[in-house]
Amino acid sequence: MENYSKARTVEQPSVCPFPGLPPDTPEVRVKDGSKIRNLLRYALSRMEAKPRAVVFTASGKGVSKAITCAEIVKRRVKGLHQLTRLLYSTVVEVWEPLEPAAGLDSLTVSRNLPAIWILLSREPLDRSQPGYQAPGRYDALWAQSTNKEEGGGFTGQRAGHRRKRGGGGGGGGSRGKGPGRQSGRTREAAK
Repeated sequence: MENYSKARTVEQPSVCPFPGLPPDTPEVRVKDGSKIRNLLRYALSRMEAKPRAVVFTASGKGVSKAITCAEIVKRRVKGLHQLTRLLYSTVVEVWEPLEPAAGLDSLTVSRNLPAIWILLSREPLDRSQPGYQAPGRYDALWAQSTNKEEGGGFTGQRAGHRRKRGGGGGGGGSRGKGPGRQSGRTREAAK
């Protein structure tokens, strides 16, 4: 492939795996280089306009970013039902030879990338569908985790004791090897 350069990449459009969605349902296409704050601003503004649903789509490296966005929207807008579909999208790459006089032909490569479609809906969805998640109660989850932290469940500390904040290092104010640390030479040699 050192004799070729990528001329263009074309992602084949995929069909929405959620039949029966209204045509005005907002679709947020998440790319690898998309900024999460911009995606959230768009999705939340659409949800404030009271549509019934929003769809996040992504393929390849953008899949994890789409999942993150959907989870943040579910935390900010309570009571959303989720339906997730995993599939593959086809990407066609065209490679052109660096030197056309060398007698090389252009190459066309088709690749299958993992893709995700996440539907977030205010209205209840079919619970029997694979990939369905009911609206969750996050307050119980957070209360449980704070109780474990206070009781020493996660930090390994005794109940009622708090960890000091700030930098460690001691009273000298400097970082590095103090008198309590070994540096390869003995303490007597250091004095």
